[in-house]
Amino acid sequence: MPGSRLTVVQLLPALESGGVERGTLEVAAELVRCGHRSIVISQGGRLVPQLLEQGSEHVAWPIGKKSLFTLLYIRRLRRFLREQQVDILHARSRVPAWIGYLAWRGMPPATRPRFVTTCHGLHRPGRFSRVMTYGERVIAVSRTIERYITENFPQTPADKIRLIFRGVDPAEFPWQFAVTPQWQSRWRSEHPQLHGKPVITLPGRITRLKGHTGFIELMAKLRDAGSSAQGLIVGGEDENRRGYAGELRELIKRLNLTNVTFTGHRSDIREVYAASTLVLSLTTQSESFGRTVLEPLCMGVPVVGYDRGGVGEILRAVYPAGLVPADDQEALFVKVQELLAAPVPVERQEKFTLRSMLDQTLALYDELARDRPTV
Repeated sequence: MPGSRLTVVQLLPALESGGVERGTLEVAAELVRCGHRSIVISQGGRLVPQLLEQGSEHVAWPIGKKSLFTLLYIRRLRRFLREQQVDILHARSRVPAWIGYLAWRGMPPATRPRFVTTCHGLHRPGRFSRVMTYGERVIAVSRTIERYITENFPQTPADKIRLIFRGVDPAEFPWQFAVTPQWQSRWRSEHPQLHGKPVITLPGRITRLKGHTGFIELMAKLRDAGSSAQGLIVGGEDENRRGYAGELRELIKRLNLTNVTFTGHRSDIREVYAASTLVLSLTTQSESFGRTVLEPLCMGVPVVGYDRGGVGEILRAVYPAGLVPADDQEALFVKVQELLAAPVPVERQEKFTLRSMLDQTLALYDELARDRPTV
C-alpha cells in the first residue's frame, strides 16, 4: 500500500568518501526521515558513524572485494533478505551488484525484494559491467549515463531506465554563501600567499583522472603572462597513488612555480569554494555527473570545465560561459584569463537539487513495492 513502511537495503563496497557514498547516505537519511527502515551493507569506513547517527543500520560485509571468497556472501545475503523481509534491494557498484543479483535471482519472485541498480560510472562495457543494467529499474544519474547504457547495453529495455539526476542540497551549499570571520582568519593564517589575489581551485582526489598536470601547466602559463592568480589543489592523496602525487610535486619544482598549493583533504570544501575566484574541472575522461562542478555553481561561484560527460552536461545547463573544448589547453588558458578579467555571473539553478533526487528515488521505491509480482 502507498505510504507503508519499507525496508530498503543499499549495497556498495565501502563508506569512505566519494559521490556514490554521499548519495547512499543522502537516500538513507531520507528513508529514515520518512519512517522507513534503512540498511546499508558495505565493508565500512569513516562515514559509518554518520550513517548510524542518521538512524540507519550498517552491516559490515566486504561485498565489494574482487575475490572468489566474496561469492560466499550470496547465500548469506539471500538469507538476510528473507529474514529481514527486505522490500527493496538497491545495488550501487558492480561487485556488490553481482552478489545482490545472484542472491536475489535465487529467491521466489513472489517473496523476494524488488531489485534496483544505479549506474554511477562509465565503466568499460562488458559482461562484468552489464550487471548494472540487471535491476528491475536502472537509475541513470545523468543523460551521459543514460546514453552510455543505451549505446553499450542496447538489450536493456527502455522502460526499465529511470533518469534521476544527482543533486546538491542548497542548505549545504547556499547561494552567495559567506564565510565566517573566524574561518577567514584561519584561512589567511594557513595560506597568507592567497590574500588579495585571484584563487583558482581544482578539487578532487589526487588521481590522474582529475587532470592535475594540466592544472599545473595552466598556472605556469598564467604566471608567465603576468597573472597574480594562485592555484589550489584540494584533495587527499590516494595511498595507492603516492607516486603520482610525487610526480606532480616534481613538475611544480621543475617549472619553478610558487603559485600552486596542495591543501590535502578538506572537510570545509564549502568555505574553500566561497574563497575561490574560479573552480576548475579538468578530468581527462568523461565523468558520469560532476558533483564538484555543481556544488560551487549552486553557491554562485564560476566554474570552468572541459566539455565532456556529466561536467559538460551541467555547465551547458547552468553556466555555459565556463565550457571549454575537451583537452584544449590553449582554450582553457584563454577562458580563465577572460573570466578573471571580466567575470560572468552564475545564475541561480534549481534543476539539480537534492530534494528532487530524493523525491524521485523514494517514489521509485514505492512504485516497485506496490507492484510486487504475484507469481
